Parts: sequence; structure tokens; C-alpha cells
Amino acid sequence: MKTNFIPFISSIILLILGFSNAEAQTCRVSAGYSGNGLQTYKEVFEYDYVEVKPSFPGGNEALLDYINKNRKYPADAYEHGIEGRVTCSFVVNADGNISHIRVIKGCHKSLNNEAVRLLTEMPSWLPGRQSAHCVPVRVVHCIPFRK
Repeated sequence: MKTNFIPFISSIILLILGFSNAEAQTCRVSAGYSGNGLQTYKEVFEYDYVEVKPSFPGGNEALLDYINKNRKYPADAYEHGIEGRVTCSFVVNADGNISHIRVIKGCHKSLNNEAVRLLTEMPSWLPGRQSAHCVPVRVVHCIPFRK
């Protein structure tokens, strides 16, 4: 009986693991404060776990072109030789608009502000999809600043 029981348990474990990996992973992003002063959150999907990832119109090459054409190196940072990469997260909403922009890892206040400005003015993306529905997806992207 023990030899028949072990394959049965193994099958159950594999079945459970299979179902847990099939679900898309989500996270919460700050959505501001409610009228009573409590923090509110928005549930969004993680980029790596959606079936169809959101994308910039024209793809990654077009995104790099947008960044290079619209990035304005802050004068104070340029004059002092400050360089670096600003890592930001943002949400591509189900309608493709960008929201919930946050600096995750900055390097200098003026460069951080410029990265946020650049993302704020970015055109709408093609939204991510999960189970044939457009869904909000959290994206992490770096904006480089080099002299």
C-alpha cells in the first residue's frame, strides 16, 4: 500500500504547484489617500507574469528614441558632471495611459525629477493583457543620464 500512496501524493503536489504557477502575480501600488486620510492602493499585475506584456508603440527601439529625443539633461547636474541611471516604476493602465510613477533608485534630485517628467509626458502604451482582457501592469524601466 505504501508504494501506491507515494505516487498519489506526488501527483497531488504537482497538481497544486501547477495551479499556483498558472495565476498571474499582482502587487499593490499606492493610489494616494482617501478622504479620511488612509492610504489607498491599486491592484496591478507584475510585468513578468502577464500573458501579453504592455509595450511602447513601435517597440523598444521607439522607446529609446523617445527617451533620447525628449530627455533634457538638467544644467546643474551636467555642469557638475553628475551621471547615472534613474530606475522608475510606473503603471501602464488598461487604457494604455501611464500612472503611478515612482523613483525606485535615483542618483540625483534633478535627474530623478527629469526622469519622472519624461515618463509623465510619455505617450500611451499598448496595454498588457491577461485572459484576453486589458489589465493594468507595473513596469520598471531605467532612464540613463550620461554626458
